[in-house]
Amino acid sequence: MKPKTLKPNDVDTLIATLKKGEDDSIGSYIVKGYRIQISKHNLTGAQRVQMLYKKRRDNGLCIICGTKVTKKNPRSGKLYRLCETHRGLIDKRK
Repeated sequence: MKPKTLKPNDVDTLIATLKKGEDDSIGSYIVKGYRIQISKHNLTGAQRVQMLYKKRRDNGLCIICGTKVTKKNPRSGKLYRLCETHRGLIDKRK
């Protein structure tokens, strides 16, 4: 994912969310040409993948490739976790 560009004034709000301990502040940022990366320390690979999938799912993106998901599950009314291509490959295997 591309880093978000922040203005120097927005750094204060970023630090405030870090103090609260929210996971919303995790990511890469660019401030005045400097890249700031915020991540949790000592995460296992499974925990990193779980956070990535959760973030993609919350944004309505395919958890595999990151493209926008447009179809909804008729039973739950929520967006599918996979795009049409990956649903055909993974979920609809015969």
